Amino acid sequence: MNPYLAFILIVLIGSCCLDLLVERLNLKSFEATLPAEFQGYYDEAGYRRSQAYLRANARLEMVSEIVLTVLITGFIVFGGFNQVDGLARTFGLGPIWTGLMFAGLLLLARDLLEISLSAYQTFVIEETFGFNRTTVWTFFQDILKGWALAAFIGGPVFAVVLWFFDHAGHLAWLYCWGLITVLQLLLLFVAPVVILPVFNRFEPLPEGPLRTAILTYANSQGFKLKGIFTMDASRRSTKSNAFFIGFGPYKRVVLFDTLISRHSEDEIVAILAHEIGHYKQRHIHKTLMLSIFTTGLMLALLSQFIGNQRLFEAFRMQQTSTYAAFFFFGLLYTPLRMLFGIFGNLLSRRFEFAADTFAVKTSARPLALIEALKKLSVENLSNLTPHRLKVFLSYSHPPVLARIRAIHEMPPSPIGSPKISLS
Repeated sequence: MNPYLAFILIVLIGSCCLDLLVERLNLKSFEATLPAEFQGYYDEAGYRRSQAYLRANARLEMVSEIVLTVLITGFIVFGGFNQVDGLARTFGLGPIWTGLMFAGLLLLARDLLEISLSAYQTFVIEETFGFNRTTVWTFFQDILKGWALAAFIGGPVFAVVLWFFDHAGHLAWLYCWGLITVLQLLLLFVAPVVILPVFNRFEPLPEGPLRTAILTYANSQGFKLKGIFTMDASRRSTKSNAFFIGFGPYKRVVLFDTLISRHSEDEIVAILAHEIGHYKQRHIHKTLMLSIFTTGLMLALLSQFIGNQRLFEAFRMQQTSTYAAFFFFGLLYTPLRMLFGIFGNLLSRRFEFAADTFAVKTSARPLALIEALKKLSVENLSNLTPHRLKVFLSYSHPPVLARIRAIHEMPPSPIGSPKISLS
């Protein structure tokens, strides 16, 4: 058997088996007894409902994993990539346009499969548990908008990358790395004002006590905001959240409208103190640097496989091409991508604890932050007791109980925060 084919099949099937094992362990980690920290936040029926929601999503995840693995494996073994390549070449276009056609057909096929799974998750699971507010029209609008952005942004970038690899010799990966890095940095500034409004409506938070409290806290930390906005998240879901976007003078705080309607002023300020903590401690910069580094490593490795005849034979390809090598290398790169993902999640969890510490020390609202974490967990039916392996492999945030207990163990703030009680 072709060694590349053997390796890729082992990776695909092994990854599937690992994911299924992790989901099974995670399902078994549910505790029948409600953790003491959430007494009074869940009644018995509500706690059972949260676990039923998690089971439904886990089962969908397992079914999706099996279906996708079977389809991708069959597609590889039976020469599906060669058939798509043959179809793309029938248009008689040049290598770049043929590459765009090849990529578009594969991504369209993937999206059509994922749309069916996403529709079930949205209109069955989320609907059953009272989260869904997405209409069918909004659902398909989002898909069409995503395709348009992929065509107008992803298409030209992929075309330039293909041109570099076809014409720039052994330094092509370096030029591509520079191009993608510039694009990443540009999107940090452009996304808040151009891309995100394509999907949601953003409105300035009106004058009032909440806006005053947020600005007072931000000013106390020397944190200049371009604006404070609300987002119409309730148009799609009842779930709550807040996030920070932008760089330099374009920093913005975004609050879900669902968050504002359910949380107190102190809780929202504590949540935003956590988000500002990420920026003040340069977590965003560090994450960006890690992303830039891994992108460069991936492109450098990819350059070693362009035109590799044995790799193309593994996929039953009759002709080699730069554009197809990207997809084939993507499968070879899976183990490294998983390792970087694990490291990135580990780093992210450390950042979350650090941001919690910053929020508690600077806002003197430890009780408010704990209250917010508990409410968010209940509102979103989060898993209170995930399995350690699930956390290790895929959690970018620490489990909520670990965060609450870490806050409880913090020494008293020098500005006189009260003793924290978790009861």
